[in-house]
Amino acid sequence: MGAFRAFSVLLVAFASFGESLANLNGSTTDFDSFRKKFHRSYEVNSEEFSRRQIYFQKATVRHLYLNSFSTESQSATYGINQFADLSQMEFRDVYLRAESSSRAPGFAGLTRTGLPARFDWRDKGVVAPVQNQLACGSCWAFSTVGAVQSVRAMGGLQLEQLSVQQVLDCSWENQGCNGGSPSRALAWLKQTRVKLVRASEYPYKAETGACHFFSQSHEGVAVKNFTLYSFSGQEEAMMGQLVTFCPLAAVVDAVSWQDYLGGVIQHHCSSQWSNHAVLVVGYDTTGDIPYWIVQNSWGTAWGDQGYVYVKIGGNICGIADSVAAVFL
Repeated sequence: MGAFRAFSVLLVAFASFGESLANLNGSTTDFDSFRKKFHRSYEVNSEEFSRRQIYFQKATVRHLYLNSFSTESQSATYGINQFADLSQMEFRDVYLRAESSSRAPGFAGLTRTGLPARFDWRDKGVVAPVQNQLACGSCWAFSTVGAVQSVRAMGGLQLEQLSVQQVLDCSWENQGCNGGSPSRALAWLKQTRVKLVRASEYPYKAETGACHFFSQSHEGVAVKNFTLYSFSGQEEAMMGQLVTFCPLAAVVDAVSWQDYLGGVIQHHCSSQWSNHAVLVVGYDTTGDIPYWIVQNSWGTAWGDQGYVYVKIGGNICGIADSVAAVFL
């Protein structure tokens, strides 16, 4: 919570810039365009309409502040997306529901040398398309399942969407749409040897339901083991883990991601409050700003076709604090 408060304090300070809301992009015309683009159905002149327009106007102030740090060509940009009419509290309460189950031990292994300057598991055809968790705090389940289905495909099998809903409903140490932890979900999969079935057999509903059990003879994917480390201060070693093993499930501080449009995030993340789970699928060190390539679960309309880029080094957004690799 400290990171959220600190971020809010910075935004309040920025309000002293003095622009009136009427002069910003939060005009009635822009808000009408936003509502049409994102299919908002609240009625004009209703209480909800007024409240959402105020949130939208506040978002335009926030974007000016966030973009004031974007001084380099690759820097992140912030602006209007599908979350622009949510308050920061609403966004946090619905979409930032992941947590680290415990402090991950620091990585004590060897750092791999001779790493490629750029590496992306998507190039190997083992990363499934971006999904959309909708208004359900299920990012932890998407991150977990994303890692499992990638490792399965790396074994030579056809890349298939596995059931996020099965993890959401059945991982009893987590809280379904109310939040959870990738490491707890992986521990549950390892301990129970539950087989993840295809998403077509157990489709996603964006709400927590009753667990549907399958027989042990039913075809599915079981997790044998996983590792969980902190690579804080050791992101080169994290690069080595990514290249050597698989896409990595990570828990990050995504408070400022509400407004992200594209580019490399280098600021605004304190890494003091882990709240969102993602899948790290690659990295690129060939440009001026080295960055992680991160698949999110907010649909392809968000970010760069559903992806976000986070600067390598400095543990930006806490991306190296809690990182899991899966073994089948």
